[in-house]
Amino acid sequence: MTQMDGGDDAAEVARARSGDEDAFRRLVEGHSSRLFRVAYRVTGNVMDAEDVVQETFLKAYQRLAQFEERASFGTWLHRIAVHTGYDLLRRRKAQPTITSGTADGEEDWVAAAPAAEPGPDRLAEGAQVQHRVARAMSRLSDQERTAFVLRHFEQMSTREIGAALGVDEGAAKHSVFRAVRKLREALEVFVSAPRTETESR
Repeated sequence: MTQMDGGDDAAEVARARSGDEDAFRRLVEGHSSRLFRVAYRVTGNVMDAEDVVQETFLKAYQRLAQFEERASFGTWLHRIAVHTGYDLLRRRKAQPTITSGTADGEEDWVAAAPAAEPGPDRLAEGAQVQHRVARAMSRLSDQERTAFVLRHFEQMSTREIGAALGVDEGAAKHSVFRAVRKLREALEVFVSAPRTETESR
């Protein structure tokens, strides 16, 4: 289902606040897929992501009276989801594992479009790239990782990312910058590696 726009959200939130359960159900349907993608990228686990989404909507329902109508409902939900994901990871005292699989049929972000019938060398290099990216992502801070996900997968602005993370826009921009820099450093060996004689022909 497609993401709701701000006008639809505002009307549905108003109805949900007045006790219309169907209105809240429509809000859940309108935002669940996007929240799941974010939760999956934060936790690295499908079951954990589902738990985060469920808990996020439960908290949102309980806190509807606290939602400020001038704000974006989607951004507010993302903020709850991000902190819920962080809480889950802290409870388990485990670093999230960024998998090379996909969520909800989405093309994995580290998977480059392969050439026709790629040879063994290219396949091996692709696996190395995915491994390095996964390792680099796991070493990012929670805030850096989530800022990167929100920027590059959800196409949020730095203002929206800041609102979701509970930080100012400058801090959100800096988190995205640090994440990108660390990932580039992890992949530098592949970018700067000299081409072999076979590849240069």
